Amino acid sequence: MKKQGPIPDALVPFLEGKVLLMDKPLRWTSFKMIRRVRGLTFVQKVGHAGTLDPLATGLLIICTGKCTKQINDFMGMNKEYIGTLELGATTATYDLESEPENFKSITHLSIEQIKAATQQFIGEIWQVPPQHSAIKKDGVRLYETARQGIEVKIDPRKVTIENFEITNINLPTIEFKVNCSTGTYIRSLVNDFGAALGVGAYMSSLRRTKIGEFDIANAIQWEDLRDEVEGLLEG
Repeated sequence: MKKQGPIPDALVPFLEGKVLLMDKPLRWTSFKMIRRVRGLTFVQKVGHAGTLDPLATGLLIICTGKCTKQINDFMGMNKEYIGTLELGATTATYDLESEPENFKSITHLSIEQIKAATQQFIGEIWQVPPQHSAIKKDGVRLYETARQGIEVKIDPRKVTIENFEITNINLPTIEFKVNCSTGTYIRSLVNDFGAALGVGAYMSSLRRTKIGEFDIANAIQWEDLRDEVEGLLEG
């Protein structure tokens, strides 16, 4: 990281430390948000409290300056997500980063069967993260080896699913809400859910709505932060 240089007086509060609740846009990486905040505020010490995949939107806690010391506390908090999944097919990435395949009929499934299948995932479960993920194995991120067609053995991780609720069914699309511990991969949960039903499933959208007591309702868009900072500089 570059050495922190002088910044405009109006932006010193960002250097002293701010906790920003941001609504990450679709297709932005979490690190892109970090880079944008650094460039906007002239503060080099910026971090986030929990990655969101590019195809996910929603709450991303960004910490600047001295508030970066709080990142680990925020990362340990439980999360809430809402999203959609598609039954009857799978993808290599468990989401729409790759093409659906392995199509199967879902006509035999009842609403009751679909809702009942969520129950086996409530509580402490062992979950295998996706091959296409940012987890490092032997110093290399899994998505890098996956893109080379190399499958790496991934040890399962214990996570806690407090709530897995089906909120709407319009087959093959299912809307859901999940409350879970840190470290949970919703893509893996969706993939395992489809396997439990015997027809496969992949995640088609995801939005993080809560981190601990922090709510997406209180988050701001990137444009809002940009306008705020530009206003401070003009003032």
